[in-house]
Amino acid sequence: MTTKEVRGKDAAREASVVRVDMKLEAIVIPAADVDRAKKFYTNLGWRLDADFPFDNGFRIVQFTPPGSGCSIQFGTNITSAAPGSAQGLYLIVPDIEVARDELVTRGVKVSDVFHARRTVPARRHARTRRRARARLRQLRFLRHVQRPGR
Repeated sequence: MTTKEVRGKDAAREASVVRVDMKLEAIVIPAADVDRAKKFYTNLGWRLDADFPFDNGFRIVQFTPPGSGCSIQFGTNITSAAPGSAQGLYLIVPDIEVARDELVTRGVKVSDVFHARRTVPARRHARTRRRARARLRQLRFLRHVQRPGR
């Protein structure tokens, strides 16, 4: 385990604080058909780490993408979430064109690659961030003023 010493700018936080490195290891995704999902991820070439069925109907299957430090898990009785409800999960690749071509050669139906355009200039983003920080400072001050005795 690695630790780092962190110092805050605030005088009240001047004492050193020890922070522990944390790593996300597994994400549970709901699946309607465990065997079909297992076949899909096997076909992608992901490493099968576990497939453990238990007598009580619980089953856990775990796969890890090549080069990833985080795995996915699915199975039976592993989550109450509805199949297909997982959102906001991103698989990051160094070259989207190569990754897409590999998925196609493995029989996965994927859309064409598209590149999102920036619709807001970078200057505007910076101005918005400055305004948001100023508003946050205002709110903190008002919250402090509205709670006398703190």
